[in-house]
Amino acid sequence: MNREINPTSIAPTAANYAHAVLSSAPSAILHMSGSVGIRPDGSIAADVAEQAAEAWRNLAAICNEAGMSLDDIVSITTYAVVGEPLAGVMAARDRALGGRRVASTLITVPALVRPEWKVEIAAIAVR
Repeated sequence: MNREINPTSIAPTAANYAHAVLSSAPSAILHMSGSVGIRPDGSIAADVAEQAAEAWRNLAAICNEAGMSLDDIVSITTYAVVGEPLAGVMAARDRALGGRRVASTLITVPALVRPEWKVEIAAIAVR
């Protein structure tokens, strides 16, 4: 079972995420590498929000293959290229997680490995 940790003795989070997520053992832990918005046919959208949505679809497929779902994600790290609008990236996260809050870090970077990549999302799921 995973439980949000959001102490009332500290400032609330800056967006729709949890300060921490506590997972009770024993558990299966899935560490997912950074996922970018590459479609199954190898194409990639030009829009960062579309790339983020595709990255979330990729993470969902990885979870499914491991016998988990996006509901099991407890932590994400998102890397977005500087200058790209972050609202679409955050909206894609909120849609994918159904509004459920997880531990989340968003980092802007000058570039990702390939110039067409605008966002990359790594995740940890626990069940």
